[in-house]
Amino acid sequence: MPEATAGFWAIKIVATTLGEVGGNAVTLTLGLGYLAGTAIFGAALAVLLAAQVRADRFHPILYWAVVTATTLAGTTLADFCDRSLGIGYAGGSLVLLGSVVATLILWKRTLGTVAVETVRSPRAEGFYWATVMFSQTLGTALGDWMADSSGLGYNGSALLILVALAVVTALHLRTRVSRPMLFWTAFVLTRRSAPPSPTRSTSRSLPAAWASTTSRSPACSRSSWPGLVLLIPQRAGRRAACADAP
Repeated sequence: MPEATAGFWAIKIVATTLGEVGGNAVTLTLGLGYLAGTAIFGAALAVLLAAQVRADRFHPILYWAVVTATTLAGTTLADFCDRSLGIGYAGGSLVLLGSVVATLILWKRTLGTVAVETVRSPRAEGFYWATVMFSQTLGTALGDWMADSSGLGYNGSALLILVALAVVTALHLRTRVSRPMLFWTAFVLTRRSAPPSPTRSTSRSLPAAWASTTSRSPACSRSSWPGLVLLIPQRAGRRAACADAP
């Protein structure tokens, strides 16, 4: 696993943008629907994840390919649950939040720690990637709920997320709040740093800035994602200290 530096979060946001736009391209632009899109991206995720778990060392391109695949699958899965199954944004967010919490509890009880820095075995990687997948999907559902149903709108929800990320950063720098809790909170929040996930009926109402970002981001993301992975220095995370590995 890579160390969670500023470069890590920069690449994560770009990979998230690519996943958001790619998921919508398959389900909406190509008209394949949410279920088919989930199946396509789920199959790609399974192949990439198998390669990641078998790898004997950290490979940046492979790692971020898996993260992007979880974003693609998470986007289509969240939309399928929220819109096709009729659970709604709030209901889908609650179910996914419960899934994240349940996975972390099981991870903690099974291995004794949920610190990302301790992920060294296939078993730990299984818990890690399950949490990544649920977190990515939760980020989509939660972001859509905030933008569409809470009354905040896209700009208001983006501002709220930025404030929340600033609080998480301050807690990390100034306090001894659980590092794993802060990491996964940031992981969910940065999931919504990408353009929103429009429906057919709401896409025309997106603010101009969002619409512009959405229209340009496929080419931008495809070109910048590999470049960032190669240019930003990355290294495998160090083992967690006892104080940071609850």
